[in-house]
Amino acid sequence: MPATSGTHRLGPENATLSVRTKRAGAAAKAGHDLLIHVTAWEATIALADEPAETELELSADPTSLRVREGTGGFQTLVDEDIENIQQTIDDEVLKRREIAFRSTAAAPGPGGVLHVEGALTLSGNSRPIAFDLELGDDGTVEARAVVKQSEWGMKPYSALFGALKVADEVEVTLEGRTEPPA
Repeated sequence: MPATSGTHRLGPENATLSVRTKRAGAAAKAGHDLLIHVTAWEATIALADEPAETELELSADPTSLRVREGTGGFQTLVDEDIENIQQTIDDEVLKRREIAFRSTAAAPGPGGVLHVEGALTLSGNSRPIAFDLELGDDGTVEARAVVKQSEWGMKPYSALFGALKVADEVEVTLEGRTEPPA
């Protein structure tokens, strides 16, 4: 864990918040696995001397997701494909609704990680989620959570009459370095 307690801030200037999608369905070979970066977001980690008192908050602009990479598929993604994917995320998947997380509990875990539990608000629904947060002595921060879209009332994107679709589970990762405590 970082050596100093206090409020540590994260955002696009010092960390990366990303979403990885996988393809599914009978026509999965035609689609792409995507790496998507959230480009407008902020998080605070209020690191307490007692780990159980640590708090984490994150908010993200749902219209700031940008496709950074598409792997697989029969053809390489071109700019028009990427623009269409981003528009679909805004209009059909996230529907421009709030993305927010607020922790409700934190506890030390094995290997120096902090096990965090809280509520994720996504697509108008708030549900519990848990993940491990690794905080290095040098200020590095790493976290990974799996979000099952249908649990938040989201219908994973599909095409070709459902033969090609985005897998229900997506991986959300946070990697970066905290700012000095405020």
